[in-house]
Amino acid sequence: MNTFNQIIRGILFFVLAIFGMVAAFVFMVSTAIAVGILYIVARIKGRPFGARAYWEQRRQAAPKRSERMFRAKDVTDVEMREIP
Repeated sequence: MNTFNQIIRGILFFVLAIFGMVAAFVFMVSTAIAVGILYIVARIKGRPFGARAYWEQRRQAAPKRSERMFRAKDVTDVEMREIP
């Protein structure tokens, strides 16, 4: 009976492993298709395709900050004490 249970567990594990590999393959293929579509659209529009080009474009579109992010009045010093 113990051997039968081990065989059933092994088959179940094998089926779940195959299902996981199929799901991973589907996700990889769909990601490759999405990246391909983005590449084609970027080439049609005449834009460079890549992470560096994306970050440069985002950096140029961001508003320039001439003032500091935090002002002195925004910072609060808090002292904590442990109560015995």
